Amino acid sequence: MNRLLFRKINVMGIELYEHQKEAIEKLKTGAILCGGVGSGKSRAALAYYLIKVCNGSIKINGEFSYSPMKNPKDLYIITTARKRDTHEWEDEMLPFSLTVHKDQNPMGVNVKIDSWNNIKKYKDVMNSFFIFDEQRVVGYGTWSKNFIEIAKMNDWILLSATPGDTWLDYAPVFIANGFYRNITEFRERHVVYDRFSKYPKVKKYINQNILVRRRNDILVYMPVERKVLHHHEQIKVSFSKERYDSVIKDPKTNTPRRWNIFKDQPIRDASELCFVYRRIVNSDISRINAIKELMKKHNKLIVFYNFDYERFMLRHFLKEKNVKLAEWSGHKHESIPDDDKWVYIVQYIAGAEGWNCIDTNAIVFYSQNYSYKIMIQAAGRIDRINTPFSDLYFYHLESDSSIDKAIKRALNNKKNFNERSFAGFDDSRKKQGV
Repeated sequence: MNRLLFRKINVMGIELYEHQKEAIEKLKTGAILCGGVGSGKSRAALAYYLIKVCNGSIKINGEFSYSPMKNPKDLYIITTARKRDTHEWEDEMLPFSLTVHKDQNPMGVNVKIDSWNNIKKYKDVMNSFFIFDEQRVVGYGTWSKNFIEIAKMNDWILLSATPGDTWLDYAPVFIANGFYRNITEFRERHVVYDRFSKYPKVKKYINQNILVRRRNDILVYMPVERKVLHHHEQIKVSFSKERYDSVIKDPKTNTPRRWNIFKDQPIRDASELCFVYRRIVNSDISRINAIKELMKKHNKLIVFYNFDYERFMLRHFLKEKNVKLAEWSGHKHESIPDDDKWVYIVQYIAGAEGWNCIDTNAIVFYSQNYSYKIMIQAAGRIDRINTPFSDLYFYHLESDSSIDKAIKRALNNKKNFNERSFAGFDDSRKKQGV
């Protein structure tokens, strides 16, 4: 892109909503910008970098004017691999006259966009500004350790729709802010572990008033007032109860067992048990029939799924119906079709974040994911601040199976589904003859 185009963009300036302007005023290095999916966190973060970090100016909502940075700093954006590869951040940067090409940037600042997988490459960078996009510093693994090293030598903010479920989730950010020397000090001061558990299990947190105060010090909320209505509809689908029951009871001898009917061998653990249950439930043809009916209501549908056997069924059905089909999964990385009628199938882990679509107002959850956060992120693909729709529809395909009910119960409580807990619960029911 040439400088002439950048000059034209500067004249245009940017548009900011009131909630974005208020958040920019509150932001500081070490803060977490917490806004819902689609709330405009990226634009607010870039405006904060240009105006408050680099002491520059840009036309905002027709006011003010562009002026160069008085305190230029190199910009590093650590984001998801998908956002990096689809150049979403590069599109966000255009109104700010920023690009990944250093010779075209004002004051010659260097801009680098990379994924969390490569964060280790930047642990020696100093005196720069980092935007850590999509919370990846939960726990105390390699990403968190490198994040803390970077934070010691640079200014930074973190963007997240769901910053943390437990106090341990916040530990890396607290350490990066200098509240604690390391994870050991955090644990000694705030965590009591269950000494009777076979694995590290938190029994309780102590001195939580300090944790609340420190969390409030770094969290910058960006609530959005919208007139968009969310419609979550549960669509009942069927499943083979006979096959389902045969997993834990031999149909010939009526004796208890745990049997993988797809491999004709004993089930090893809770994970395999849940996988077998889910395959029986999710591969039922009634789910395809539900998609067929929803296609009559919506010309454009996004369908989220979990497993390859679901993908196979969806692709087979859609190709048979000659429907315009595209997908984002571990197998294919295709764009959303540019057509009047289409279905876009997306595997949760591969595509629950890092893209958006304002061409449709309907998402189908062909099967539920175990993670509450991933379900929220998936729903956010159409829940954008600039959506032209006033009503958004989220269809959940659900059966009356115990596995579907247990997953739904966990998600409704804003928790992740736990396979081991479910398997244990299922055992107790079996012993009681339920």
